Parts: sequence; C-alpha cells; structure tokens
Amino acid sequence: MAHHRTAISLCLKDGIEVIVRGKITVYAPQGKYQLYVDELYQKGVGAQDLALRRLKEKLHKLGYFAPERKRALPAFPRRLALVASASGAAIRDMLEITARRWPSAEIWVASVLVQGPGAPQAIAAALERLNGFAGIDAILLGRGGGSSEDLAAFNAEIVARAIFASKIPVVSAIGHEIDVTIADLVADVRAATPSEAAELATPDRAELLEALRSRRQRLHNLLLGKYQTYKQRLQSLSQRRVFLAPLDRLRDQERRLDDWHERLRRVLHYRVQKAQQRIEALAGQLESLSPLNVLARAIA
Repeated sequence: MAHHRTAISLCLKDGIEVIVRGKITVYAPQGKYQLYVDELYQKGVGAQDLALRRLKEKLHKLGYFAPERKRALPAFPRRLALVASASGAAIRDMLEITARRWPSAEIWVASVLVQGPGAPQAIAAALERLNGFAGIDAILLGRGGGSSEDLAAFNAEIVARAIFASKIPVVSAIGHEIDVTIADLVADVRAATPSEAAELATPDRAELLEALRSRRQRLHNLLLGKYQTYKQRLQSLSQRRVFLAPLDRLRDQERRLDDWHERLRRVLHYRVQKAQQRIEALAGQLESLSPLNVLARAIA
C-alpha cells in the first residue's frame, strides 16, 4: 500500500523504474507495509537534474516565475548594461546590434565568467553592482550556446536570487533555445539569443525615422487639404455681393432712411394742417358765441 503525500510530476505507468524518497511504516492490524512518498523520480535521472528540478519547484513556490511580477522594457532606453564574457561572441553581437539600432543609447559592459567555477557568484555580483547605479534602463544577461553543463551558472540559485532582487528589468539572452534555464524563467524578458535580446531592448532607429517621415507627410497632406478647403470657401465668399460691393447695403439703408424721413415729414405736415384747420374752425365758432357779437346782432 502506497500513499503519496506530495504531487508527482512523473507519469507513472507499468514497467518504468523509479527512485522514491520517503518512509515505510507497518499497518499493524493487517500486518502490511505502508510507503509514504515524499519524492519520486524516474531511475536514471542524475543527481544534478534532480537538484535542478527541486530548485525550480522551490523558486516556483516562492513566486520567482510569476508573470505578474515581470516588468516591461522601456521604449526608448538611454542606458543599457550588458553582462557577459568580454571575449565571447555574445557581447560582440549585442554591441553591434544596439549600436546599429539605437546609437543614442549609452552601453555599459560588465565582463564576467559565464561558465565554470565562480561563474554564478560573478554573475550575481555584477547584477548587484549594476543595481547600485542610477539611470540604467535594462540589463542584458547573455552568453552564446553551449551544453547543459556549460549553462550550469544560469541555473544557480544565487543567480536566480540576484535577478529576482534586481530593481532594473533583466533580459536573459542565453543562446540555447532547447534548454530553458532558471535565469530565463526569472528574468523579466527572455530572448532566444543575445542578438534577439539586443533587438528586444532597443527600438530600431531607421524604422522610427521612417515612421516619423510617414507621419510628417500625412500631417503635410492633412494641412494642405485643409488649406485648399478654406481657400475655396474664401474664394466663394469673396464672390458674394457683400464683399464685391460692401457699400451697396449701406446705401440701401440710407435710401430706406430717406424714404421714412420723407414719409414722416408728409404725415406730420398733414397732421399739422388738419390741426390748424380744426383750430380755425373752433376759433370761428368761439367768435360767433362772443357776447359782443351777440349784442351787435341784437341791436341790429
């Protein structure tokens, strides 16, 4: 009877040989042995592979590989740091590509051992040292291809911790597409080769200039179109009577004012005449009713 206490990534099937780490107890009521499994691996897997698998599981639980903690690279870097062997092809490729694509970027080079004894410590120290400087936009950690043994430094826990602790985004540029190293899993961005890392970390100056030229032409065409439209509208407006003879309307208003003035004068004259005639009529009536006129008529 076997009881598994932890998850097993190995696909169990009849016939395969495995190595188990755990403890055996005896089930007293039935006299049966019980196996409590802590770890189970397929037979033939080396101690180095087992240690690497355990380290991946450990770092995964600690959140080192979590996608949500990974940071995007700056669009227009001003300063890049390359961590690689000064004598390797990787650093030459990265320098050449960054200089061609984004020559305005300042490049710092931290030459380190990338394999052999002391390489993990050198890589971790370089990452820690670079984090002490201000203004570095991204760190490119690279080396060319190699065997699994050659890549051992990039599977070291000290390197994983240095990448995880870095305040600066790290691009892993391990030139080996088949094996995924722990550095690849912890880094903010993974590139298949150092050349690709340089391309991911820098914009293409030629492409940006072409895009700017294209946008400038589009803006020129847009402004020219608006200019032509407003020019036609202005020409159309200039043909209107108000612009061709701007005083005609004023003269029309003057004539209308003169007409109203004449009409008002005639109306007032007419009303004054009517008022005078009425006054004269009333004066005649009043004169006829005067006592002197009445007495004169009586004497006569």
